[in-house]
Amino acid sequence: MESTRRRALRPAGGAVGWRAPELQVLEARAAATAAAVPAQAARAAAFRPRWPGLQSSRLSVRMAAVAAEARVFLEVRRRLQSALLILGDSKEGGLPMAVSVTPSSLRMQSPGGCTELRLPAGVRLAPSTCRGLQHVPGDGLHLRLHARAESRPELISVFNQSSQDQECCTFYCQSCGEVIIRDRMLLRVLPLPGDNWGALVDEWCCHPDPFANKPLHPRENDCFTGDCFYLVNLKSDLWQPRPEGAPVETHHLSSENHLKLKPKANTKVICKRCKVMLGETVSSETTKFYMTEIIILPSERNFPIIPRSQFVQSVLAQCVVELSSARSTFRFTIQGHDDKVYILLWLLNSDSLVIESLGQYTNIKKFPVLEDVLKPDSNSACNAVKVLYQPCIKSRNAELSSLWENDLSVHSLTLPSTTCLELLLILSKSNATLPPSLRCMNSFQGTGM
Repeated sequence: MESTRRRALRPAGGAVGWRAPELQVLEARAAATAAAVPAQAARAAAFRPRWPGLQSSRLSVRMAAVAAEARVFLEVRRRLQSALLILGDSKEGGLPMAVSVTPSSLRMQSPGGCTELRLPAGVRLAPSTCRGLQHVPGDGLHLRLHARAESRPELISVFNQSSQDQECCTFYCQSCGEVIIRDRMLLRVLPLPGDNWGALVDEWCCHPDPFANKPLHPRENDCFTGDCFYLVNLKSDLWQPRPEGAPVETHHLSSENHLKLKPKANTKVICKRCKVMLGETVSSETTKFYMTEIIILPSERNFPIIPRSQFVQSVLAQCVVELSSARSTFRFTIQGHDDKVYILLWLLNSDSLVIESLGQYTNIKKFPVLEDVLKPDSNSACNAVKVLYQPCIKSRNAELSSLWENDLSVHSLTLPSTTCLELLLILSKSNATLPPSLRCMNSFQGTGM
């Protein structure tokens, strides 16, 4: 038997298609919303901004097919004083959005919510200079405008470690924090000469070179720096990282042609805790440590926990920028200690500031470029060195790799083979976080370090 409440709710006569009053209200609201969306989209399609005539400090653009939490990507070029703004498309689409650009912020307003991206201090946009408005399918809305950003802070050169002069330093394994050399007083930190220094001596000096074909070995309190390695003397250390084989003969040393080993012994230096390759033995007293595997700090400072991907990228970016500035070279081959080329790298520029609002791109959160900066639902701003790269593993790009190896304008950087593979993974993950239109250029893949 039906209850009194159910009989009261049932319509008289048992009418078919009856709906409760609450449901009728919801259906009416849904119908009104569905009717309003096409009208709003039509108004958005009819909007044609006139950039040159804008004098206001605020710019509003109404567009369709953008989500409430659309990804915002802003790249500011310091030297060019320009910026590229990309508003990513929504996977769902269909929602109109009002986009407002002010000198210090970006604001996206839609029926589903509001997203605001505040620019870092020192970054200013010029909304009245917006130009080149276009929609790229699968990528989003693109536009360019003038922008200004403060100069990038100067990097401490890996070729001139004067800040570590005349003080005790400790060498750590970057992967696990194991102490490799404790309380070493560095009286001299000197960069190794380039591979053509012998030819320069012959051309500019009137007397024969007394150091021709002689190896350059650091003394007890010396540290020689190459392109991406350190040379130190371990004779006086009580504990030394032991190589897997006996030392072998060496020849003339320079920053590129720094080590000529006869293939009769394994000279790898391994961390005793994490078993990572730290470097190679050069002689019975001299060891070469790769910059991507070692952190050198004043002894009074504690070991910093730095995410591995961030550390590798920062070291390589610094080496590439300094080499391009000192030697006007912009193409590099990244090869392992096994002499195999793993990556072809082409430097584009080093003055970019990238500002992102992650939105719903969860893959960025899983493997961010800067793991200690990016957090879920947060904005990120970081300096970036833009590069193009080509992987050369498994015989990929073998012909191009051979051409680059025989090109005198291409510079070679040697790292442990495992670090080369690690770097390739970092570059590919970083490439995947970019807007689709920025991921490729001709046959190269683009990314930032």
